[in-house]
Amino acid sequence: MNESHGHQQPKTHTKILLTSLSAIVAETVTFPIDLTKTRLQLHSSTTKPTNAFVVASEIIRQQGPLGFYQGLSPAILRHLFYTPIRIVGYENLRYLVVVNNEVAGGGGDLVSLSTKALLGGLSGVIAQVVASPADLVKVRMQADGRIVNQGLQPRYSGPLDAFSKIIKAEGFGGLWKGVFPNIQRAFLVNMGELACYDHAKRFIIQNHISADNIYAHTLASIMSGLSATALSCPADVVKTRMMNQAASKDGKAVYQSSYDCLVKTVRMEGLKALWKGFFPTWSRLGPWQFVFWVTYEKFRHAAGLSSF
Repeated sequence: MNESHGHQQPKTHTKILLTSLSAIVAETVTFPIDLTKTRLQLHSSTTKPTNAFVVASEIIRQQGPLGFYQGLSPAILRHLFYTPIRIVGYENLRYLVVVNNEVAGGGGDLVSLSTKALLGGLSGVIAQVVASPADLVKVRMQADGRIVNQGLQPRYSGPLDAFSKIIKAEGFGGLWKGVFPNIQRAFLVNMGELACYDHAKRFIIQNHISADNIYAHTLASIMSGLSATALSCPADVVKTRMMNQAASKDGKAVYQSSYDCLVKTVRMEGLKALWKGFFPTWSRLGPWQFVFWVTYEKFRHAAGLSSF
């Protein structure tokens, strides 16, 4: 299997539709794990120690099974922008590299892992900037569950109410609060996820470990999920804490910048705090990527497109 897949011009509109549908399926299936991960990362060392299983048990006990889907609608809205841009963007950039390599006589079918990592990171950054407002609303609505558990009224009644209140209290630019740690995380996640999935799948197929089927997709998604988690977890913790803090009445915030958040987190909770939620992050990325990639590859096949 070569990198260019026949060097056909990418059918961008079809791929956008297929990535959106696949992302909705994957997000709905794995959202309870994402909610657990977010609640765990917002947990401070000033309270009693906890873990993913304790957090999940509390959600079920206090809110019931539907409590796991608080914030699902803005999460799906986010993926309607984020996933198509990063996935289709990466593939189109890879296609351009392949064509340029052929023109230069450098072996068009070969795209190095470092090049794939750079393309994946750039695609992720562009996608995250566009989707950051929906990501902010998702995190705020997920965090609202903890406020409800304390007997208080949630800050937002729904995604539209959240958008409206954030703009009113923090200005239009408030929708991009945490955009810089967002960008950092997006670069690292997509560098690990897209490059690793692409490279690992080709390695598996070319070395006859498996054909281009669900087994190859599963192995590649597990490896890419682990790689993406290890690289992105510290940035994810910083991003979550930055985005969850709302402006106080005096206009002051706990964290002045992503660097300030990083320093204070390490100083108060230790270095290992940067990998808080590592297991639920990986346990979500693995299933998410498995569901997404298997679904996306099947949709591509049904639509008459070549493998990713």
